[in-house]
Amino acid sequence: MKRRSFLQQATLAGASLITANGVSAAATPIYKQPAPVADKPFNLNYAFHDGMFRNHAGNDIIDQIKFGYDHGFRSIEDNGMMARTPEMQKKIGDTLQKLGMTMGVFVITSDQWHWKTSLTTGKQEWIDKMITDCKTAVEVAKRCGAKWMTVVPGNYERSLSFDYQTANVVTALRKAAAILEPHGLVMVLEMLSDNPDLFLRHSDQAYMVCKAVNSPACKMLFDMYHMQRNEGDIINNLNKSWDEIGYLQIGDNPGRKEPGTGEMNYRNIFKHIHSKGFKGILGMEHGNSQKEKEGELAVIKAYRDADSFL
Repeated sequence: MKRRSFLQQATLAGASLITANGVSAAATPIYKQPAPVADKPFNLNYAFHDGMFRNHAGNDIIDQIKFGYDHGFRSIEDNGMMARTPEMQKKIGDTLQKLGMTMGVFVITSDQWHWKTSLTTGKQEWIDKMITDCKTAVEVAKRCGAKWMTVVPGNYERSLSFDYQTANVVTALRKAAAILEPHGLVMVLEMLSDNPDLFLRHSDQAYMVCKAVNSPACKMLFDMYHMQRNEGDIINNLNKSWDEIGYLQIGDNPGRKEPGTGEMNYRNIFKHIHSKGFKGILGMEHGNSQKEKEGELAVIKAYRDADSFL
């Protein structure tokens, strides 16, 4: 799937010392000997992903977490968390807790059921897979300290009307919410633009589904890259669906790279989100526009620039 392979292949880069105000052309920071004073946190809570700072911090996710912390980030997200060993899940959770950082989304999945024609069908086999995954996700979340989990209902079932498919999705998600809600966990439904066969593509549609599920364990994941491609009008659509949004993600369009590389005015978008009192996470689900260390420094500078709205 495009979304997964992009996260695994995120290209990274740069060489210079990063300060609280951005990047200066000095020595390359060596992660294992961090500066005695970390860069100030951002105004909003941005979450980077595994590999985004690999050229500076190395391949170890723990080292990458510490590098991100040293440069002002206070959250991570990790779509593939469920595939990690329980020992690594706990190690990541312990590291985040020690640093006062937050765990963002991971994807609830086995057998990639949500990338197939699945929950829209109403078939028990897919509901059973989802229920099994939700029970597993509860244990994973305990180990890594997560609260939010990404869910995608799958592709269209062409033999059924849109309304029947919607009813099937709502029924399945209510069962998932019943598992997650007692633990204070939240599945966030992501509207995607990767494939026209996907069932869930627009914010009004996801809003309607969340209202129908009617559970604090079922909210929207508003990925602004996908929504720019599918519907645009980002700020107005954020406002309309705000009470059902549980998580935000970032990526400029075209290209799905860091803010400032495309057509979206992320400084204004971030300012608007901040003005609404948003205290949650904004996941950096995009690649780096430049290679190696220079690209990594460019990502950090891009966020410093876009976050300077106060």
